[in-house]
Amino acid sequence: MNDRRALRKGLRAARAAIPPRQRRAAALQIARWIAGTHWLMPDRRIGLYAALGDELDTTPLLELIGRRRCRPYFPRLESLRARRMTFSPIGPHQRRNRYGIAEPATAARETAAFLEIIFVPLLGFDACGNRLGMGAGFYDRALAFRRRRRHWRGPLLVGLAYAHQEVAAIEASRTDVALDAVVTEQGIRFFRGAQP
Repeated sequence: MNDRRALRKGLRAARAAIPPRQRRAAALQIARWIAGTHWLMPDRRIGLYAALGDELDTTPLLELIGRRRCRPYFPRLESLRARRMTFSPIGPHQRRNRYGIAEPATAARETAAFLEIIFVPLLGFDACGNRLGMGAGFYDRALAFRRRRRHWRGPLLVGLAYAHQEVAAIEASRTDVALDAVVTEQGIRFFRGAQP
């Protein structure tokens, strides 16, 4: 636990040190990489986070999702105590949750299993697709059903990160849900047989 805490602290500091111009360039390049995939077909249900602070900006990707006529969904915290998160369509009305993150104000909620792709934030990732988040476990709980499946593993789980957020190894806990792919400004990487 202490190792993860120290790793999070170091990764947060490194992410915070990225100059604004470099942040913007990375966000645009990541959207370009995603534009070259088959992921954003019309009418697909796409989960996406609203960036907070120095997280990788998802605005260029959200604009791309709109141009491709996909249906975007943002996470919505339903219970802080149970750390339960659902997804709601992005609409004109938003609210700030307890952490200051923008989320839909509407009550329409879907589970993560309803979505076809979810783009997730992260602090770190490794070559095996292990993801280190902020530590609250909302995504891992929302995606826990994937650990029980033997065949179909959807939705596709794609991390969005700066290339420097890759670390040598992240020791996965029994509740962690690994990534299928990660997109950085340097390109797209797939893990454990996930299909391009």
